[in-house]
Amino acid sequence: MNQKSPYSVPELTSQIRRDIIRMVTAAKSGHPGGSLSSTDFLTVLYAEFLKQTPSQWKRDGRGMDMFFLSIGHISPLFYSLLARMGYFPVKEMASFRKLGTRLQGHPSVEYGLPGVHVASGSLGQGLSVASGAALSKRLEGDPHRVYVLLGDGESEEGQVWEAAMFAAHHKISNLTAITDWNKQQIDGPVDQIGGVGDLVAKWTAFGWRVMECDGHDLDKIRNAFRASAEPGEKPVMILMHTHMGQGVDFMTGSHTWHGKAPSAEQEALALAQLQETLGDY
Repeated sequence: MNQKSPYSVPELTSQIRRDIIRMVTAAKSGHPGGSLSSTDFLTVLYAEFLKQTPSQWKRDGRGMDMFFLSIGHISPLFYSLLARMGYFPVKEMASFRKLGTRLQGHPSVEYGLPGVHVASGSLGQGLSVASGAALSKRLEGDPHRVYVLLGDGESEEGQVWEAAMFAAHHKISNLTAITDWNKQQIDGPVDQIGGVGDLVAKWTAFGWRVMECDGHDLDKIRNAFRASAEPGEKPVMILMHTHMGQGVDFMTGSHTWHGKAPSAEQEALALAQLQETLGDY
């Protein structure tokens, strides 16, 4: 029941980055920076590891792996990935951020978009939801895993650490959390805004099994996901070292692209750096 795609991960990641740029430019709003930094590892997760398929997806998540997007503002990546994996028509990406559509700025459950278990975008809540879902699976004897993606800026939220304590205390070992550690947030570098500090030391102190990974190296990403599923008694945190805006040279490493749409000229410059592999929507 693993995800299957007729396309390779490099083909998917290049096209998904194109989709992100095109959606945000067309909408004249959105969040390209974090969407681009999370593209590589989230594509690997969906294409090769997540035991879930579009045809059997259901919102309650029973009998399959579940994924929760806590950093809901990187919806352009989430929508592109779901569309390219077959959860809904690729052409629907043209409706991004339009009133009354299924592809709102933050994922919503109002219109029943396949692949979205909960609405997200109010930062700090995803780990709590994922912890509850994973504990529920264990209590029901469901052997599947739960994955959740957080941001490093989001990790300044207190609720994240309440959930961290809960998951460690209850030994929710079927939970894999991922942090996109791109060191940037909306107002500037993370270490200059809220001082999230040493995430390795923090998650370890909170009782988690912690791994660091190059979030743009596909083989290292695969190894990290394999290791995260090994038997144990602790929840797992994978800290993905990434670059905001990865794949587009003038966006890379800059917090200014956290929530800024490119102009038409900037869109053209960005798309020239990204190969069209699966066909634009």
